[in-house]
Amino acid sequence: MHEMAITQSVVEQICERMGDASVRRVCLEIGTLSGVVPDAVRFCFDLVAEGTTLEGASLEIVHTMGKARCRDCGAEFALADLLMLCACGSANRELLAGEELKIREVEVLA
Repeated sequence: MHEMAITQSVVEQICERMGDASVRRVCLEIGTLSGVVPDAVRFCFDLVAEGTTLEGASLEIVHTMGKARCRDCGAEFALADLLMLCACGSANRELLAGEELKIREVEVLA
């Protein structure tokens, strides 16, 4: 389960950046095409945050839908998975969104 390592990396980055500040809330952006399972990250978060300044913090996850542009016809379309074709039948596409894995916000106690 690579989500444990990903979640650990997120927690470490936040701890490094926030120092000794107690973190109240973390908001992550996870794209549907990123290969990261949001429920697994949610499960791992409390375990990884234990004993850090993130212990007890809430985790909010924003899902980003996949989006692509067809290089043949120029149409932009929603992409539920990487195997989808454009309505014109082309597989020649440029990914525009959906692979994100970002720390969007960190809220600390004042």
